[in-house]
Amino acid sequence: MLNQSPDLDRLFHALADPARRAMVERLSRGPAPVSELARPLPMSLPAAMQHLSVLEAAGLVRSEKVGRIRQCAIQPRALSQAEQWINAQRREWERRLDRLADYLKTLDNEGDGDGRGD
Repeated sequence: MLNQSPDLDRLFHALADPARRAMVERLSRGPAPVSELARPLPMSLPAAMQHLSVLEAAGLVRSEKVGRIRQCAIQPRALSQAEQWINAQRREWERRLDRLADYLKTLDNEGDGDGRGD
């Protein structure tokens, strides 16, 4: 079941941090070296590297050493797992709200003939 997936837990944990979301957002525009990902963040390079390891463990980012530079790229397939979960939740809540609307409409229709003269 998608709700009980350790992969999904790691994914949402990785996306829970604003610095990591900023990195993912930057990588959505294309690959980047670690130094570029760390530059706008108010933290040291080692701290940024720790955030990148969380993103890699969640499968959101992959990195490879190219010469002396560590290049990072987004893994869009991992984001699709989060999207699937969110869409499933949206469909469930839409179904529930539709049922509530139907119920309220039934109550309203039953109240039309109650003889109170509203």
